[in-house]
Amino acid sequence: MSNKKILMITGDFTEDYETMVPFQALMSLGHTVHTVCPDKKSGDTVATAIHDFEGDQTYTEKPGHRFALNATFADIKVEDYDALVIPGGRAPEYLRLNKTVISMVKHFFDTNKPVAAVCHGAQLLAAAGVLEGRKCSAYPACQPEVTLAKGEFMDIPVDQAVTDGNLVTAPAWPAHPAWLAQFYVLLDK
Repeated sequence: MSNKKILMITGDFTEDYETMVPFQALMSLGHTVHTVCPDKKSGDTVATAIHDFEGDQTYTEKPGHRFALNATFADIKVEDYDALVIPGGRAPEYLRLNKTVISMVKHFFDTNKPVAAVCHGAQLLAAAGVLEGRKCSAYPACQPEVTLAKGEFMDIPVDQAVTDGNLVTAPAWPAHPAWLAQFYVLLDK
């Protein structure tokens, strides 16, 4: 696998594992991963939240770590990147309101570059209008957004992932082994 330059768009209250694990896993393979957040610069941090499945009707949320950004959002040129990662958590809920973020996401689909989104990352994909006719997994509460965006919601086990063209998606962080393995395949094409 040749080393790639990967963009990760995140924000405050991103899910801790869904941000840190792919960031570290991709870097451990020699990829360059730039993490950015609107209105923040390299060295700033975002708050993370740990979402867990403890038998309730939805996940629980606990404070996570501070995640340090290593690139400045305003300086990003998406054409310089080979792939995109969109972590879940609560960040996609408000990131989808940022026109620049939406434009960045669209770029990766317009150019057929690999995209990996997990959990609530589907909210950002739906807002960008890139799900029509595509299979997409996400946290089950995001099914309405996927369906309204004319995507096919894939109701798969929480530890599985699905690939459709240049897009790999998964329901939540327990899917990291499957999700990352499928993303590695896309990166190697």
